[in-house]
Amino acid sequence: MTDKNETHRESLEKGLATRRAVLGDEHVDRSMAKVTDFSRPIQELVTEYCWGEIWSGDELPRRTRSLINLAMLTALNRSHELGVHVRGALNNGVTVAEIQAVLMQTAIYVGVPAALESFRVAEKVLKDLDENA
Repeated sequence: MTDKNETHRESLEKGLATRRAVLGDEHVDRSMAKVTDFSRPIQELVTEYCWGEIWSGDELPRRTRSLINLAMLTALNRSHELGVHVRGALNNGVTVAEIQAVLMQTAIYVGVPAALESFRVAEKVLKDLDENA
């Protein structure tokens, strides 16, 4: 977790660096370009706490965090975020076979319809990445 002496600005900067490392500069730049006065508070919250606090912690490796996120986002049926985190998982060294295995396990624990949707999302992301490689 963050050093308690760390300032808001420092944890925001650390979060932005982690967010870029996991999701890639292109994705983060695109997200930040869409920030409005209305959405700025939530973007700052996510960047500082999600990325600066949780994702920057060294208690779990990033690849483990990615696998957990894929399962949770499937359970929550959050397709857009799942697609983002499929890309992030690959950036964190997760293999396509591991992504497939996590999604198969979700079919048993959270339901086949959720897993089917996640397979569709993940397959589209993988196809898009192959086409743009």
